Amino acid sequence: MNVILLSGGSGKRLWPLSNDIRSKQFIKIFRNEQGEYESMLQRMYKNIKKINNQSIITVATSKSQVSTIHNQIGNEVGISIEPCRKDTFPAIALATAYLHDVKKVDLDETVVVCPVDPYVEHEYFEALEKLSKLAKCKEYSLSLMGINPTYPSEKYGYIIPENTEEISKVKMFKEKPNVELAKNYIKQGALWNGGIFAYKLGYVLNIAHQLIDFKDYDDLYSKYETLKKISFDYAVVEKEEKIQVMRFNGQWKDLGTWNTLTEAMDEEIIGKGIKNEQCKNIHIINELNVPILCMGLKDAVVAASAEGILVSDKEQSSYIKPYVEKINQQVMFSEKSWGSYRVIDIQEESLTILVTLNSGSCMKYHSHDFRDEVWTVISGTGKTIVDGIKKTVKAGDIITMKAGCKHTIIAETELKVIEVQLGKEINVNDKHKFEFEEQGTK
Repeated sequence: MNVILLSGGSGKRLWPLSNDIRSKQFIKIFRNEQGEYESMLQRMYKNIKKINNQSIITVATSKSQVSTIHNQIGNEVGISIEPCRKDTFPAIALATAYLHDVKKVDLDETVVVCPVDPYVEHEYFEALEKLSKLAKCKEYSLSLMGINPTYPSEKYGYIIPENTEEISKVKMFKEKPNVELAKNYIKQGALWNGGIFAYKLGYVLNIAHQLIDFKDYDDLYSKYETLKKISFDYAVVEKEEKIQVMRFNGQWKDLGTWNTLTEAMDEEIIGKGIKNEQCKNIHIINELNVPILCMGLKDAVVAASAEGILVSDKEQSSYIKPYVEKINQQVMFSEKSWGSYRVIDIQEESLTILVTLNSGSCMKYHSHDFRDEVWTVISGTGKTIVDGIKKTVKAGDIITMKAGCKHTIIAETELKVIEVQLGKEINVNDKHKFEFEEQGTK
């Protein structure tokens, strides 16, 4: 099974836990079988592999999310990087070309496309595999999964099938309606359009070549910024007559707001939190190392991170986005391919960060033009390479790097380091990357 997971989002609706780098699908708030917290991305990837271990999974995403994806699910997953946001058709066309030209997937093989961030259970992944097999049918060009609606939602488009069978030809599509129209559609047997569909690889690749002048994946990538913004629904689905839909009656929730997210949470408190007995329907999600106390609150969510603190009525939390867009805040936490960092303190000419490197990982060998850096190891063991000189480090060791000097750190165990950046021009773009210089190291 070939699966394209669409991973986008600006990270506004679940502020302060999400940001421009850390979208909602990366927030770890669901417990797995081992009792550890995992993200929506990790749940999706793990369960697809459980259903079919041979699945080729590709994540269509922006460059800013690549490090987080590798950190959470490893380096084996395929990544189709969108140079900029151009809506779903360009993203799917690029990922389809990636499967064909990079992964060497045959034109006749089926591809399943789905969002990375719905909250679903085991039956959803079984349905994905069934949809993949359904797409092999020569009679239809596209196979959709329609979600059985649980209420007359205004957030989704609607698929109206020709009959009430589990699998039916699609009669028509309806755009996002008002509540009264949605009720009418549901009476007609309409299904939510959750953006889940399958096709033979050659079908979409052929349409992409018809609409875009490109030779292969690399050529399409180079032209990506010139492409027209258009959704897959408008570019492909609404123009295709041979479409079938498969009903899905299992659990499927779009966790796009704090209100819907807290409905799916198993715990009312994550992190340090206390609430008194007068609190009702309260959720606390706290990433800070200080306690949060709630007294007498009702129907509210309290979320705290290094980015900020949210205290909101659950229903009102759906309208957070325009207010968050007014906040001009530096990204304070990010996951990288080697681990994570959390900003501790910001001064005019210094930045202090807690860096956590995963066991066996290392930073890129790099240098900075305009800042000095000081590393203080606070736990774990590893090695540093500074201008070609290799040195073993442990808790209590201090390493100083002047501007222009090449350096990296390699974790033998999990390694925690306090990094202090010093300079008048501290900027994330002040970085040059190099290969390790093995000759001359000691």
